[in-house]
Amino acid sequence: MMKRMRAAILVMLACCSTAGCGIPNLTLKVENKAGSTSEPAIRIVANSLGMNFPEGMDENHNPYLSYIEKNIGVQVNVTLPPLNGYDEKLNVIMASGEPPDLLNTSDPSWFIHFVNQKALTPLNDYIEKYGTNLKVKIPKEAWDNVTVDGKIYAIPSLNEVKGTEIIYARKDWLDKLGLQPPKTIEEYTAVMKAFAERDPDGNGKKDTYGLSILERLRRTSPFLGAFGVQMKAWYERDGKLVYSGVLPEMKEALLYLRGLYDADILDPEFPLNKIDVLGEKIVSGRVGLFSAAWSDTRAHIAANRKIDPKAEWIPLDFPVGPNGKHGVYSTSNVRSYNVIPNKSDKAEAVVKFLDFVAGPGQTSLKLGFENEIWTRVDGKLSIRFDEHSKHGYRGIYGALADMADPNVTRDRLDALGSQFRLYDNIQRIEQNLMVDRFNGPPTPAMGKHQIKLSKLQEDTFTRIIAGLSPIEEFDAFVKKWKEAGGDEITGEVNEWWRETNK
Repeated sequence: MMKRMRAAILVMLACCSTAGCGIPNLTLKVENKAGSTSEPAIRIVANSLGMNFPEGMDENHNPYLSYIEKNIGVQVNVTLPPLNGYDEKLNVIMASGEPPDLLNTSDPSWFIHFVNQKALTPLNDYIEKYGTNLKVKIPKEAWDNVTVDGKIYAIPSLNEVKGTEIIYARKDWLDKLGLQPPKTIEEYTAVMKAFAERDPDGNGKKDTYGLSILERLRRTSPFLGAFGVQMKAWYERDGKLVYSGVLPEMKEALLYLRGLYDADILDPEFPLNKIDVLGEKIVSGRVGLFSAAWSDTRAHIAANRKIDPKAEWIPLDFPVGPNGKHGVYSTSNVRSYNVIPNKSDKAEAVVKFLDFVAGPGQTSLKLGFENEIWTRVDGKLSIRFDEHSKHGYRGIYGALADMADPNVTRDRLDALGSQFRLYDNIQRIEQNLMVDRFNGPPTPAMGKHQIKLSKLQEDTFTRIIAGLSPIEEFDAFVKKWKEAGGDEITGEVNEWWRETNK
């Protein structure tokens, strides 16, 4: 009973946070920078990506922003809303009556909602005149994702990788407990149970988790894949596309995760686990197996090994489920959407800004300034790691118009150190992708219904796993999802599917 009460409180807090409770009023900072009074100015709202700035610098005062401004002749005023509830904060900004000249979002539902509201500027003519690099570097399928009725409503930033999650586990814990790296979902369950119950860290306390995940069921992809399904994906069944969240396979996956929770294998605090919270648990040695981001070997895992040099982390095979299924979700080719509110009169300057980021500025914003952060030695990239990390904030600007180049990706990741296995991680993930069959632009019904349907799904699934709702609640969710707009979305998705496959 106490466990259920605690779970109820955690879920209530999680639902409140995802609903945007306590979102402050946001004002956009407008600064006149020294020596720039005669330059045109644009105001942009971007994702901070969790980056920090060196002492004496901030999002509006640093050498990389100055580099951009100098090259495009435009003053750029940057606002970085807090990460938690980022898109809800964009809603507040859009409703303020004085939106900025550029907003960046990774949520396709947010994007299409404001297309439906006729609140965004069509960009075709501006891209034709001022987007030379954008036109060359962004492929047709990415432009298709931001085009509605022939009008381009966003400049896309591209995903550098095709998938993100890979399971890592502590081999030193496996060795201590006499366990082999698991392969099947049953073997995974046994290992996670041992990690939770058999004191793998040897401190005499029951303070380790068999598995820890993030809020809203993120970092569960390999476990869902064992049941042949992924979150928010579309799969072909009998010639039609069906939504993953309402499939029987999803019910099986939820029942599995519920079993982990009931057996005290799954971290009971998962409804409130934001990335920094999960990261702290990994670094402090309370987690020995989790679905990592491909880059975590250089982040949380590396930080844990610095504290505990005996910690040895290895990648695992993706768990194979009862029907032989396995895999992880595939990312969209669009990483994020750069939109210009129709109240802005600075579309020309914004497109010039993004064209520079995608073109001449791409190398410096991705790698850093040559001879300061990196050099070429015998044809290979050599990176000064202290400066690379210190100026990692440059990625805030580069991510606005990231252009995926596999050769640059491999060059950069190899230079960051073979011990992190970064490129190997990407390759392992790409060999195990479960492809989302819907890769068209968000449909009009998604703009109307997707946000509320996503929240309904996240809340329902979280409550089922935490034991606050019976597994039968899944069937009620399916009915409610269909009636609340899911059937309308499904119809539009299949209309796109038919047209695409003509």
